[in-house]
Amino acid sequence: MMSEADRKIAAGWLIAAERDRKPIVQLSKTFPDITIDDAYAISMLATRMREAAGAKIIGNKIGLTSKAMQASSQIDEPDYGTLHDYMMIADGAKVPHERFCVPRVEIELVFVLKSVLQGPGVGLLDVLRATEYVCPAMEIVDARVQNPRKIYDTVADNGAAAGLVMGGRPVGPMDIDLRWVSGILYRNSDIEETGVAAGVLGHPALGIAWLANKIGKFGARLEPGQVMLSGSFIRPIWAQKGDTVHADFGSLGGLAIQFV
Repeated sequence: MMSEADRKIAAGWLIAAERDRKPIVQLSKTFPDITIDDAYAISMLATRMREAAGAKIIGNKIGLTSKAMQASSQIDEPDYGTLHDYMMIADGAKVPHERFCVPRVEIELVFVLKSVLQGPGVGLLDVLRATEYVCPAMEIVDARVQNPRKIYDTVADNGAAAGLVMGGRPVGPMDIDLRWVSGILYRNSDIEETGVAAGVLGHPALGIAWLANKIGKFGARLEPGQVMLSGSFIRPIWAQKGDTVHADFGSLGGLAIQFV
């Protein structure tokens, strides 16, 4: 367990790494006794620092939602991070590659809430009832901590949250079977990854339910209007300068960005 002073130091390092685009040494090396509770506390401290500098919270991201990714990280549940307004990227935008350290791209579904969700006891149907609409998204994940990272490093680093692109065709949460939403991710002209949304805990809404119950233990809740990234159903792909990344969600449309 880390001291509060060390947590604040670590949060400051992560903020500087995000600002300067220079990954820091793994916190799990610098602080060998770090725990998951420490990592979430560091992430929250960094979030407060961003807010103090003018950033606004717009929602959350859920990660490590597949069994394979959890096994690779030696954990048995997902993780989460905070989304800020400066992370929003317009569909079709040209995005400076230098804005990130080592960007990768994932595809997933975004849930936009119309009512409060607060655990404990939030289930699949609660999430669907509380959702205004669902739409395709690409998430840019970045690492402000050097490789090889442990789960403590990723959690402390805001779950690697870095960018969010929303687009395609919004749908009501009960208008289609969200489990069977499929996605194809292209880099330039090549198909790099494909998947279906059921890869997220069996149903993407279950990622949102997990988060509501997780933060409900601390008296927190998910608010109306917030944007919830439900978790990727593909492996992330690397994005290099000059790459165009295009996500095709079939009947739900597509979205694309170019790294310049």
